[in-house]
Amino acid sequence: MRFMMLMIPRGYEDARPGTMPPADRVAAMMKYNESLQKAGVLLALDGLHPPSMGARVSFEGRRPHVTDGPFAEAKEVLGGYWMIQVKSREDAIAWASRCPASENEVIEVRQVQEFDDFPADVQEAAAGFEQMLQSQSNKPNH
Repeated sequence: MRFMMLMIPRGYEDARPGTMPPADRVAAMMKYNESLQKAGVLLALDGLHPPSMGARVSFEGRRPHVTDGPFAEAKEVLGGYWMIQVKSREDAIAWASRCPASENEVIEVRQVQEFDDFPADVQEAAAGFEQMLQSQSNKPNH
């Protein structure tokens, strides 16, 4: 089972462009990341720049509308994520509980929808999806 653990740092929604975590926080997080890797459960992870450096594309009237960050209505934003593969939801929660997060951070744990989770008609509509994922995993990172 794959799970995404989403880091939600309170206050990051208002962070200025270029805001970076302090080195001691990064060092603590690296130890945690290494433990995920050594356990063989880590699939991917990344930190995200603050919303002030992002954009949102909405589709009012089915036409794209771009809004540059920061986003006034945002109450919670992502600061980063981990993609892990474990045996159960309980295992994913246990890994999230070990994170050296501060009191202003929350980790949301969400299971990834696997292709086999969908009914036959949805799988048929998404024909080629699994091959698309496989071809992406064979490409080098930029």
